[in-house]
Formats: sequence, structure tokens, C-alpha cells
Amino acid sequence: MIPLNIIPLILGIRPEFVLFGITLLGVALFHRQTLWVSLIGLLAILIFKFVAIPDFSLSEHLFGNNSFTDQVINKDMRVGEWSVLLNLLGLLLGFAILAKHFEESGVPEYLPNILPDDWKGPLVLLISVFVISSFLDNIAAALIGGAIAIVVFKGKVHLGYIAAIVAASNAGGSGSVIGDTTTTLMWIEGVHPWNVFHGYVAAFVALAFFSVFASFQQDKYQRIQKDASPDARIDWIKLGTVLMILLLTIATNVYLNFPALGVWIAIIIGSFFTKTPWIEARNSIGGSIFLLALVTCASLMPVNELPVASWQTAFSLGFVSSVFDNIPLTKLALEQDGYDWGMLAYAVGFGGSMIWFGSSAGVAITNKFPEARSVGAWIKAGWHVIVAYILGFFVLLFLLGWEPQPIHHKSGTETIRTTPEKVMVQ
Repeated sequence: MIPLNIIPLILGIRPEFVLFGITLLGVALFHRQTLWVSLIGLLAILIFKFVAIPDFSLSEHLFGNNSFTDQVINKDMRVGEWSVLLNLLGLLLGFAILAKHFEESGVPEYLPNILPDDWKGPLVLLISVFVISSFLDNIAAALIGGAIAIVVFKGKVHLGYIAAIVAASNAGGSGSVIGDTTTTLMWIEGVHPWNVFHGYVAAFVALAFFSVFASFQQDKYQRIQKDASPDARIDWIKLGTVLMILLLTIATNVYLNFPALGVWIAIIIGSFFTKTPWIEARNSIGGSIFLLALVTCASLMPVNELPVASWQTAFSLGFVSSVFDNIPLTKLALEQDGYDWGMLAYAVGFGGSMIWFGSSAGVAITNKFPEARSVGAWIKAGWHVIVAYILGFFVLLFLLGWEPQPIHHKSGTETIRTTPEKVMVQ
């Protein structure tokens, strides 16, 4: 294996990072060809790895081998990336079917009788997505919100509101260990659920900000349907299938750490009782492969360490998370230890909402709204999400301070709390 100090650098940067940066730039510029850009980027990174690092093995990276230690960022990486990739693929495809089941259940057609008729209608919908995501995977919450929006807004959904749906789903899971993959990972690694829960302080503030602006955007663009269609009927079998998928997702996430298994068991069982929209999974394959390619690229980056754990690092990781998959970031932070886990969960969870491919929820929802696959348009229309991230983070910081919670500390080590007054002088 070539030593790290012998690998040529480009302006002081490892070539893998340069290639990954070019890939992300290509995704931003060629949003109609994102799948091919991501695959070409992944291929370029792999070619470099094979040429420059003779000991690199793709099979070991994917399926694990304790003897392979090149750029392993923590012990979990040694078991390989296959479980993360397979789980993500299963969730993206399965939740596309779930969203269609929910859309065909007739419930969205009834919602205009419940939701307010003015700008508060889209506001209540965003709050509902937030609540759903607190106990369900953010991908499902975003897709359910998108399915409802298509119906109640008659197919005309503002791009800023699409970004807000993604943001609501990511914010809702940021304080719950069963609401997001990153927080679940923290829980498995030994972070107590209570040490993540205070992330909701930032999430509530962010929701209160972006939801109002996004709701006005949507109300001006297309007002919510006032009355339910007189022909609306609830398909109880479809709705029961949706509930079964949600329940088995939660169960397999909690007990097996593999929610995709529950999703597909429920889909298969439901197929015996109602027509299954398999075409939705097929339509989602392109977007799913795109995200898997980016996640794989991220996992191949030679990241050995993060800056010293601090609120400044956590804040920066929120922006990094908008382009760099939050799962390897969270793994690295857990190995480094010493973070305020609620603050970090909010940062890496909600931060991915700032760009459409920054979170799996964003990628999933663009399968329903292809027009959202533009970084420039997403940022322009969803500016309130970026402002909300900053606002929520600093409100949390100044209300509760920086409170690191070591999970690998020696017996007797106490938690160090940094008060808002101390933060001012750090």
C-alpha cells in the first residue's frame, strides 16, 4: 500500500476529495443527468483507488474484512457498507410503493375537509410531516407529505414548499432515536435517547421559521383545495396496508436495525389483499441508484478525523451534510466522541435539507417532483430552509449551551457543560 504522504496531492488536497467535489459540482450543473454524473464520479474514484492504493479492495470495502484497514474510519466500517446500501435501497423503493398506497387510499382526498382553507392549510401539513417523522423514517414522512400535497394542491406544488416538506421530515427525526438513521445509529452506539432529544429545541425553532414562509409561497402559488371531492372514498385495505408497512418498519428498525426488511415483508403481505403499484418502485430505481452512488463515493473518502469536537465543528457539519452523506459523518463523530449529540443530530439531520440530494428524503421526493433536481432552483426557492438551520442551531446553542456527552469515556468522567456565557468567550 502506498503511504498517504506519497500519494500526490492537488493543491494540498487528496485526489479523492477533488474527484468527489467535481462529481457534486456536476450534479449541481447537470441536474437532468444526475444518475450518469454520479456513476461516472464513482467510477473515477474507484479507478484512482485501484491505481494509487494497491491494497484497496472493493469487495472488502463493501462486504468487510478486518484485515483491511486502509482509511477505515471506525470499527463499524469494517463490517462493510453493504448493509447500509441495501437498507437504503430497500427503503427508497419500498417507501415509493407506500406513498402510492397512501395516495390511492383516498385519505388525501378527504383532507381538504380537515385542513384550513388558507395559508394555514399547508402550514398544518408541514407540522404533520414533522410529527410523523418523529417516529417513522424521514423518507416515508416526506413521501407521505408529498403524496398529500399533490392531491390537495391539485398537482401544483411550489419548489420552496417541496424543500419545506423535506426539511420538516428531517427536522422531525432529529430529536428521536427512531425517527432517523443517524439518530438510530447514535442509539446503537450507546448514546442515551435523552441525550438526543434536546435537538428538538433547534428543530422546533427551524420549523416555526421555514414553515411559515413556505406556506405563504404555496398559498400564493396554488391555494389548497377547499372541499373534499364528493366521490372521495377511503380504501380501508390500502390504508391498512400503509399502517402495516409503518408498524413493521418501526419494529424491524428497533429490533433488527434493518427497517427495509419490515417494509418489504409488509408490502408482500399486502399484495395478497390489494393491488400493489410495483411500477412506483421501478420509477424510483434511477433516483435510488443515484443516491447509492453518492453514498458509496462518500464512504470511499479518506477521512481519518474531524476537527476537535466543538459547537463550531457541529455547525460546520450541517453544511457539509448537505453534500456529504450524513451516515459516514455520524459514524466518524461517534468514533471521535465528545459531541453534544442532540446538537449534532440536528446539524447532520436537518443540514441535509439545504440541497435536494443532501438527504435520502430529498432524493426520494424528487422521484415525484423531478423539477426539484436543480441545486440553484432549490436554494433560491428554499432559502428559508438555510436561514432556519442557522437560526435553530444558535437558539439551541444559546439556550442550552454546548453539552458534550462522552459515550466511550472512562468510569468517573463527568459530562462537561458549556453554558451560553462560556460559549461567548470560546
